[in-house]
Amino acid sequence: MLRLVSLKLGRLYRYVKLAVLGSLAAALVLNTHSLLASLQRNELSERRFLQLNKCPACWGTSWCRKFLNGQLRLESWGRLRLLDFFNVKNVYFARYGEPREGSRRVVLKRLGSAQELADIDTKICRRATGRGRCDLLQALPATEFASLNGDVRLLTPGAVEGWSDLVHCPSQRLLDRLVRRYAETKDSGSFLLRNLKDSERMQLLITLAFNPEPLVLQSFPSDEGWPFAKYLGACGRMVAVNYVGEELWSYFNAPWEKRVDLAWQLMEIAEQLTNNDFEFALYLLDVSFDNFAVGPRDGKVIIVDAENILVADKRLIRQNKPENWDVWYESKFDDCDKEACLSFSKEILCARVTVDHNYYAICQNLLSRHATWRGTSGGLLHDPPAEIAKDGRLEALLDECANPKKRYGRFQAAKELREYLAQLSNNVR
Repeated sequence: MLRLVSLKLGRLYRYVKLAVLGSLAAALVLNTHSLLASLQRNELSERRFLQLNKCPACWGTSWCRKFLNGQLRLESWGRLRLLDFFNVKNVYFARYGEPREGSRRVVLKRLGSAQELADIDTKICRRATGRGRCDLLQALPATEFASLNGDVRLLTPGAVEGWSDLVHCPSQRLLDRLVRRYAETKDSGSFLLRNLKDSERMQLLITLAFNPEPLVLQSFPSDEGWPFAKYLGACGRMVAVNYVGEELWSYFNAPWEKRVDLAWQLMEIAEQLTNNDFEFALYLLDVSFDNFAVGPRDGKVIIVDAENILVADKRLIRQNKPENWDVWYESKFDDCDKEACLSFSKEILCARVTVDHNYYAICQNLLSRHATWRGTSGGLLHDPPAEIAKDGRLEALLDECANPKKRYGRFQAAKELREYLAQLSNNVR
């Protein structure tokens, strides 16, 4: 009986597969002319494709000259609009530069799905007119994104608090940093909001409200040692960042020595984002194998999705001294049935100086036996060599880091795990 059911399911799968392939083939045949046309033209030089007409309800214009002059071209399959159905996140790979002079690979992001971008337009229209559709350029002056125009000197916490994870609990020091390092203006370097053009202020605020990833990359740049992809520029609703390498997921079954080194780097990232000389704690609220990539030459792990990062100013917490501000906070283990689960309280992250959230997120979702992703289990450090498995120390540290059994156990386990992974990594190099 079971064999009969499995045979039927197997046939059904084959039929569905053939139907999908047949539909794609038919679509290719019916759209041959448009497909050839899309392969020949450079859509990245077209204002409509870039949604430049949406500005200043966009991410910026600093790279528009490069886009419109044809210095960026989508890589082969990225030119086929038929495949946009599968590209839900609207992430494209492109070449930047002239082939004769040497081009390099870059990543282009719309910072949202087609539906999410449409929702931005709807929200702006509703805030301005009460209706779901409107002329964006006429509607923007009636929104809060235009209220800070004119001679307003500073971007203040009261104006933007809670707009996104980045500014869930902003300090004036953080906001000054965002404005001073804003890359979509020629006047970068000044923390005075009034030094920006009206359109630049609106672009900054809209980015802050709907997807602050570009502002994270600009304010905590890779050039200063932060573990993020390098921000390059924007045009309309398309931003460009440097291509880092293959996503972390592609290393899930890499040799043990490589996985140990990657795990050590991940724990170092957790430490850097938690404790640094700037006294900004950057908490990762979305941690999965897709959010990290590995450089092919230097093997360096980099965060490539920085949308969901909460920044807490430790100096402000020490100054304001909210209730229990100096009590160490332990994140609660979340044994859920879904992938990449995390349990956290944004209010607590904003109100404590010592928090173990980043160690918890990396250990639970990437390294330990509790990590699940795309049908796999066991985490990045699955199937250790026999001698390491027999020793048991690695498994014990990972378990305590993900789901501590004693008070403040995760803090100590994370410290020892970093040291142990460094030792293992040095031993295999």
